[in-house]
Amino acid sequence: MTSAPVVARGSVTFRLADQYARLRGVRLQQEVRIPGDQLNFRYRQGTWRLRLPRPAVDRMEYLFELRYRNDDRQTMPDPANPRRAPGAFGEKSVIEFPEYRPPRWLDLPRADGDYAELHVQCRALRATISGLLWTPAGLTGPAPLLVAHDGPEYAEYAALTRFLDAMSWEERIPPLRAALIQPVDRNETYSASALYAGALVRELLPEITKCAPHGKRIGMGASLGALAMLHAHARHPKSFDGLLLQSGSFFRQRYDKQESGFPRYRRITRFVGTVLRGVDVERTIPIAITCGTGEENRANNEDVAAALTEQGYPTWLAEVRDGHTWTGWRDSFDPHLPALIEAVS
Repeated sequence: MTSAPVVARGSVTFRLADQYARLRGVRLQQEVRIPGDQLNFRYRQGTWRLRLPRPAVDRMEYLFELRYRNDDRQTMPDPANPRRAPGAFGEKSVIEFPEYRPPRWLDLPRADGDYAELHVQCRALRATISGLLWTPAGLTGPAPLLVAHDGPEYAEYAALTRFLDAMSWEERIPPLRAALIQPVDRNETYSASALYAGALVRELLPEITKCAPHGKRIGMGASLGALAMLHAHARHPKSFDGLLLQSGSFFRQRYDKQESGFPRYRRITRFVGTVLRGVDVERTIPIAITCGTGEENRANNEDVAAALTEQGYPTWLAEVRDGHTWTGWRDSFDPHLPALIEAVS
């Protein structure tokens, strides 16, 4: 019988039963910077086992990669661990170490807001940008606007609108609307694309303004979505009054050669180079950056934060003890998104 992971003070042990030795190998899939040569399970007495030192996180998402004797492969959650995290590519198993505490705002009362569909035909992209416009219950007049890349996923997997509602109920932020933007060919448009930045600023935002009049405007995104927000600000400095950038894919050739197979790797590294050198800085807006302690992106996020600070941006970097996950991004909303909203008010 397969046992759930065993968490000790300095280690964690994974197990997978295979009584009849049907498998040729088992490997742990994870994104908390455990070296690759430590991820293969060992087989003994009908069970595959892997014992690892505790990673530098309080919460860990993972999968098992199974290799069968005919060389077929299967990736699956841990069948002995009922705790799961949803995501766009399916569920992952989760370990919450004893130090982990979910944010307290998840226990606050909640009210359902209204969602209206957004569909904007963008000539620059020759495509339609879609999304949702969220309005909290009872809000009728002009209000600040939060524009979120991968917005529907932020709402579904990171409870973004629930957080905004909770913070407004506690009067820690003013009531505001959120434009939850879906990507168009995410790897292309969110990878420092000048065409996308132009479509966002010249076509999408004006259409949103027609149905949601607003003053201050804050942009946010995670991973490539964060990169695309910073790129849009760099090309169109008057478009946003503040940015929340979470685990930005700020690839650098120095740190991120493992990403060199990404189709737009060179374009991203060129843009990040201009950020680090402070090329054509026109408007220094407040920028909050969050990143997981277990992420490969940690070093490049630290470098971007340091460069922006040196260039005069009111910038801060906060680390959450997690990996590159929706829950990690959710857990770092507070206090950094309210602080950013206050900084731009």
